[in-house]
Amino acid sequence: MGWQHTFTLNRRSKGCHLVTDEVLGHIRPGLEGVQVGMLYLFIQHTSAALTVNENYDKDVRRDMDMALDNIVPESFDWRHTDEGPDVSHTKATLVGSSITIPITNGSLNLGTWQGIYLTEFRHAPHSRRIVATVL
Repeated sequence: MGWQHTFTLNRRSKGCHLVTDEVLGHIRPGLEGVQVGMLYLFIQHTSAALTVNENYDKDVRRDMDMALDNIVPESFDWRHTDEGPDVSHTKATLVGSSITIPITNGSLNLGTWQGIYLTEFRHAPHSRRIVATVL
């Protein structure tokens, strides 16, 4: 049997944000009793993304944000500018809208230095909806 829950992450402005603990707070009931399974997280937005990366050193998050800004600069001649130079859709495609994490004995089986990132591409703070599915 599967388990699914949609939840909203706290508002955050542009940057790479470690959200592992916040996600766990929402999905803990779905992990209970799962000996071997998979967690699928899907973000229901086109201007933010999810990824797994370094969970300890905040400089990694700053470096990720800087690298994405250099790969996809606001200075391009963007046509979609309803909310300013809109790099967010391109960055969201590069990073991705979903991640998959194994579950072992009721816990996420992340590596020692791995955590779940929300990569927010809008400058203004936004709340983001996530669909969590456990199989």
